[in-house]
Amino acid sequence: MEHRICPILSNKQPARAEVLRGTLDLMVLQTLASLGAMHGYAIAARLEQISAGALLLNMGTLYPGLMRLEQRGLVRANWGVTDTHRQARFYAITAAGRRRLSAEKREWDRMVSIMRALFREPA
Repeated sequence: MEHRICPILSNKQPARAEVLRGTLDLMVLQTLASLGAMHGYAIAARLEQISAGALLLNMGTLYPGLMRLEQRGLVRANWGVTDTHRQARFYAITAAGRRRLSAEKREWDRMVSIMRALFREPA
């Protein structure tokens, strides 16, 4: 997992929130695994919905991330038509993307366990 920081804009907080790039990749892969093929705007809307508005993705962050996932063979893109009759690229998770998602989930769970243990330590 890479550790570069990508901006995520929040409509709930005045300060800019940040998320690790690998976390954005994980969120996108999980969304596609759960809901099937989606276009970029729908992915962003779903992440905003699931976070109760805490995450409002900057399209300048999302689309390069989708391109990076596609170049790595973790998603594939095909042109299609949205519900509003617009042409858009629809992204779907690949078998390699599912394997990566599974591995990243295991690593995420491991890190969460470590953080919980650290937070239980007396200050």
